[in-house]
Amino acid sequence: MNRKQLTILVVACAVLGVAGWVVYNKRNSGDSDSAEGGGRKVFKDFPLNDVERLAIRQANSQLNVVKQNDVWTVQERNNYPANFATISEFLRKVWELKVVRPVEAGQSQLAQLELQSPDKGANSGTVVEFKDKSGKNINTLLLGKKHMRKGGDESGFGGGGGFPDGRYIMVGADIKTLALVNDAFSNIEPKPEEWLNKDFFKVENLKSISVTSTNATNSWKIEREKENGDWKLANAKVGETLDTAKSGGVSGALSAPSFNDVSTNTAPDKTGLDKPLIAKLTTFDGFTYDVKVGSKTGEDGYYFQVGVDASLPKERAAGKDEKPEDKTRLDKEFKEKNDKLQEKLKTEKEYGKWTYVVSKWTIDPLLKDRKDLLAEKKEESKAEPGSSPNGAPAKSAPGSTSIKPGTTPPPPLVPPTLLKPASKEPPAEKPAPATEEKK
Repeated sequence: MNRKQLTILVVACAVLGVAGWVVYNKRNSGDSDSAEGGGRKVFKDFPLNDVERLAIRQANSQLNVVKQNDVWTVQERNNYPANFATISEFLRKVWELKVVRPVEAGQSQLAQLELQSPDKGANSGTVVEFKDKSGKNINTLLLGKKHMRKGGDESGFGGGGGFPDGRYIMVGADIKTLALVNDAFSNIEPKPEEWLNKDFFKVENLKSISVTSTNATNSWKIEREKENGDWKLANAKVGETLDTAKSGGVSGALSAPSFNDVSTNTAPDKTGLDKPLIAKLTTFDGFTYDVKVGSKTGEDGYYFQVGVDASLPKERAAGKDEKPEDKTRLDKEFKEKNDKLQEKLKTEKEYGKWTYVVSKWTIDPLLKDRKDLLAEKKEESKAEPGSSPNGAPAKSAPGSTSIKPGTTPPPPLVPPTLLKPASKEPPAEKPAPATEEKK
């Protein structure tokens, strides 16, 4: 091969390489700006700070999240506080949302892309309306079918699947804005429980727990004198002993509770809170939690209420022989701790306004009966005749014979030293009895 042929071959390879690279990028241009209109913002001017209401609608459900006194609330849950992080993240995504690829389609194809209005029923999308403080609509976004990326099966063990990596959207009812974006918005649904602020109270440094059941025999109380001390059963009856293994789970009751939903049904006779299981938990920090557990709702939920109060010291009692240089430090530490406890009390008192639905897992320690906390009694074995108290056969004394039940005992053995020698004289005859003479 001469130099000219080699040059031509190199150029040909380079051209083929460039062509291949172009084809590859076109095939994988879903996440690039190569398509016409790709990379532009969905909303050219989205007034992020003006949005104070969200209305989310699907075919059979609706949700309204409203800002009231600078606090986002869920209208369908009696204006319970909403999760600000969820709302702010969603608004930020919408503000910077970009088109991956414009989509050309006719009205007849909207159902296939699930971009019909919710009032159409089947094959409809999710409408999100962004409104200002007065309720005036600012913008509308229609979320349609999710775009699925096929999962690769590189392990060789099968199980390949797919996952959503984008979604078809449309601004309002303008079919010209139909496009594919690179966010699936999987959590944007009209489910009130998913938009609630799930922060909850926490019982810390537990001192005592008492449970008053509707059945008095199931009531109980355990307590300890100091932190990290041993738990004891209060008012224990004769023969009752606390099983420390069983009480281990109880001693951590409500240390990290959670709730599934906020109940809009607050009638005591409907929630079972007119005849509840009552629990009182006290802490070494001076907090008291009054808990009520109502009837069961659904498969794994219970109606639940909690009232929180605290008795916090206003001043620190100085220790004996406390040095002046220590007083300043200790006073500062006391104030910092007390301020945190005051803030905790203020926050947790708010939970007393609502009726919650909690899982059985959350309140399971409080549902235990008194017998579930007690150590099992050891049964005393009945000793058989001729056995020792521990059930082992009794040892026979030297020269003795063990007697089995139901048999005749043999005559006692007499030691040889106690036997008398036999007499050599014949035994004396007994005198005949006297008889009356015949007359």
